[in-house]
Amino acid sequence: MSSVIVAYILVDVDIGSEHDVVREILDKYGNLVTEARVTYGEHDLVVRVEVPSMRALDMVVSGIRSIKGVRKTTTLIAS
Repeated sequence: MSSVIVAYILVDVDIGSEHDVVREILDKYGNLVTEARVTYGEHDLVVRVEVPSMRALDMVVSGIRSIKGVRKTTTLIAS
């Protein structure tokens, strides 16, 4: 039985780019993203992912960081 890693990626983006960034995340990683929401508060987006490995999580987080408008990410791995 293989285990799945569940992580929440908190994303800070440039003002006004929230919806564009969510769309790009879903376009690029929709097969791994189970939820992506624009939020109001300290962070601009919350992205929930289910990945098969830490290597896959690194690929998703690095990819999100490379999207135009993304300023910072914080990753929380669920236990």
